[in-house]
Amino acid sequence: MEFRFTAEEEAFRKEVRGFIHEEFPKVRDGESFTRKLAERGWLTMSWPKEHGGQAASHMRQLVYNEEMAYNRAPGQTMGTDRVGPTIILFGTDAQKAELLPRIVKDEIAWCQGFSEPGSGSDLASLQTRAIREGDVYVVNGQKIWTSGAQRADYMILLARTDPDAPKHRGITYLLLDMKLPGITVRPLKQMNGQQHFNEVFFEDVRVPATAVVGEVNRGWYVSTATLDFERSGIGRVIGGLKTYEDVVAYAKGTPARDSAGTLFDNGTIRHALADIGLSFAVGRLMSYRVAWMQSQGMIPNYEASMAKTFGTELHQRMARVAMSTVGMPSQLLGESAPMGGNIPFTYLNAVSLTIAAGTSEVNRNIIAQRGLGMPRG
Repeated sequence: MEFRFTAEEEAFRKEVRGFIHEEFPKVRDGESFTRKLAERGWLTMSWPKEHGGQAASHMRQLVYNEEMAYNRAPGQTMGTDRVGPTIILFGTDAQKAELLPRIVKDEIAWCQGFSEPGSGSDLASLQTRAIREGDVYVVNGQKIWTSGAQRADYMILLARTDPDAPKHRGITYLLLDMKLPGITVRPLKQMNGQQHFNEVFFEDVRVPATAVVGEVNRGWYVSTATLDFERSGIGRVIGGLKTYEDVVAYAKGTPARDSAGTLFDNGTIRHALADIGLSFAVGRLMSYRVAWMQSQGMIPNYEASMAKTFGTELHQRMARVAMSTVGMPSQLLGESAPMGGNIPFTYLNAVSLTIAAGTSEVNRNIIAQRGLGMPRG
């Protein structure tokens, strides 16, 4: 494995970095920024040309994703990083023709209807039902922790179509228009004050049978591909690197609280920061390996779970080290607070990272079974 970037890839890195520094400060929200990315073709650069992409290499995509994540810029949407690739693999020609051009242009927003109140880590136990009636499926049930549902145009939905089949079978993957009658979205207020997650209720929602992705009753296997796409990005590692660098700079420039010198002169703080720095280096290489595998035509599975688990747990450790390094001022908000008041949000947002896209426990099971060849526990 060779993780050295070509001169062309490094030139592209400079181009992306310059674009971020020039354009990102101008936008009021992430959506207007991703529209600019769509105009350049960057949102779907690795997609095949026949579907509106540039057929860019996986390593070029990696460079782009790394720069976006490092600079805390929204470089992908749910449509471009998992829904579109899933439709390319499993969708019908009609679904591709209708939806892929709109995803390429960033014209539609998506949400993911997988988790339910009683089916999170054990996702295959989901109970939302879809019953075939003529040329439609009638959907009833509830989803929870649905990110961005209050703004979404479409949902990728898992519903049980055969209640008598084994739980991993009898599930069907549907593309659901969120404007259909019978859908209720209820935002959930989080401890950081935001409302990113939602409950979604379905009452006799009539979904066209043409919305099925893949085979009926085989949606579980389609969903595993979607989750592999979600887990594969380098952003889960690099997204916290800039905050880490800010904490290191703060420690070097802030007088120690109970001794001479700076906070960085404290051995305990210095060692804790060194451990986090080491982990970022390891996590970056793990993500590079996933991208390299994709460039060789391989499909990362447990490798993506390894990178996802390591990266999200690293974010949580980094947030705890940031809090302990800065001390009491780390709880302050506002521009005058250390690091512009970013630390409390970093700490609170990190909580959900080891839950989304499969909990650390689920991903460790994947690593054990598919990576180490161990039996199911």
